[in-house]
Amino acid sequence: MKQKSVGLLTLGIGVLLAAAPVRAHHSFAAEYDSKKPIKLTGTVTKIDWMNPHVYFFMDVEDEKGKVTNWGFEMGPPNLLQNAGWTKNTMKIGDVVTVEGTLAKDGTNQGNARSVVMTSTGKKLGAASSENTNP
Repeated sequence: MKQKSVGLLTLGIGVLLAAAPVRAHHSFAAEYDSKKPIKLTGTVTKIDWMNPHVYFFMDVEDEKGKVTNWGFEMGPPNLLQNAGWTKNTMKIGDVVTVEGTLAKDGTNQGNARSVVMTSTGKKLGAASSENTNP
């Protein structure tokens, strides 16, 4: 009987731990404004390839020479892989052009819809969670 209780307790803890990422997930509309599209070109400075979303950061230089670091959220790794990405498609130092949507809070963040690798001209979808249907 004691062994059965330990098994049930272990199962219960496992279910709670597995559900934690689901509770942390957010909707596109909660963070991004679909009426504020953005297109930026810059140099990749950091890539976080992990669940539930891949993030990358890039330095963007404005017309006055001021450099600002921007962060972009993409979809989960498995959807990106289905769209042609690998963990090594984008590297630190690559120049990319991103089309996406600005964050609602006014920070230098966005949700990427597509990324063009400047060195190859290849355009890849970013598995955005934005619903583009009217």
